[in-house]
Amino acid sequence: MPLVSLPASLQKDLPLIALAPMQDVTNLWFMKVIAHYGSPDYFFTEYFRVNDTSRLNRSILAAITENDTGRPVFAQMIGESIPDLVRTAQELCGYNIAGVDLNMGCPAPRIYRKNVGGGLLLSPEKVDRILGELRQAVSDRPLTVKMRLGFENTDTFYEILDLINRHSIDLLSVHGRTVKDMYHGAVKYDLIAEAVRRVDCPVLANGNIHSATTALEVLSQTGAAGVMVGRWAIGNPWLFNQIRQALRCEPITPVPLVEVRNYIDRLCQTPAAATMPERARIGYLKRFLNYIALSVDTDGDFLRRMRHSQTEVELLNLCDRVLLSDLTKTLALTPYSGI
Repeated sequence: MPLVSLPASLQKDLPLIALAPMQDVTNLWFMKVIAHYGSPDYFFTEYFRVNDTSRLNRSILAAITENDTGRPVFAQMIGESIPDLVRTAQELCGYNIAGVDLNMGCPAPRIYRKNVGGGLLLSPEKVDRILGELRQAVSDRPLTVKMRLGFENTDTFYEILDLINRHSIDLLSVHGRTVKDMYHGAVKYDLIAEAVRRVDCPVLANGNIHSATTALEVLSQTGAAGVMVGRWAIGNPWLFNQIRQALRCEPITPVPLVEVRNYIDRLCQTPAAATMPERARIGYLKRFLNYIALSVDTDGDFLRRMRHSQTEVELLNLCDRVLLSDLTKTLALTPYSGI
């Protein structure tokens, strides 16, 4: 079966740039916020949980049905029940999705212990059956996979790459760590390069792409068709534009910290904010500030004080003091290490 055509990129002469799917982050609102600062080529939804009683999650579905960013949205699924994965994929194809993505990399223990997400990497035979059935069910639009290098090691890595070819997967995103690595340790970009050489479809390199410079280095090292950026886009929503500037050999436009403060305000304006208890709003904002702080403050004082903030007023006042005290300061192009 020939590969299905992928949606067009924003700039056809540049490598692809995608926002990684992140549970409880890449919802409709966050996609809209990211699009305001510079859209990636592709969005991916949070994962739709798939089992024998599952139905399409309405809030995740909104990222498809109410999306006005103008960018393609791939719908990601997580599960291991083949009939239910097929059913869900067919249901998703009734909506305006760019394609169906299978999660084979989630490293959360509560997920992989159910033999889904990263847990699937332990069972190439099951992966073979799942991809075979999904490929038949999703024939008129892209079927994509996001995976890691393996579970505890890379023993199944090449076998699964061969399954990607066997079932004519249209796009493969590879996070260059194992499931047990979670988000720690070095990313093995050399193995992503191996995937690029071995599979027939385009590959997106994923894992610790925290700056435009890193993106260029990873593209050069791996030969990948593009990069997928996750957590670091939370701290720097301008990163997609910065990567494109670097790819065009243009100087990267500095981001004043006052703009970072405006970004925080924009995040606060989520439609659910009015009905959320204050504690939930604070927790929501801190989830983003954990990453923003790493590009703002070299010694980690903002990060520590932010985490200890108890009220919304205290938290936002802290943001004002740190981000508005010197209007000449800009967001670091590379997050600070060692905090």
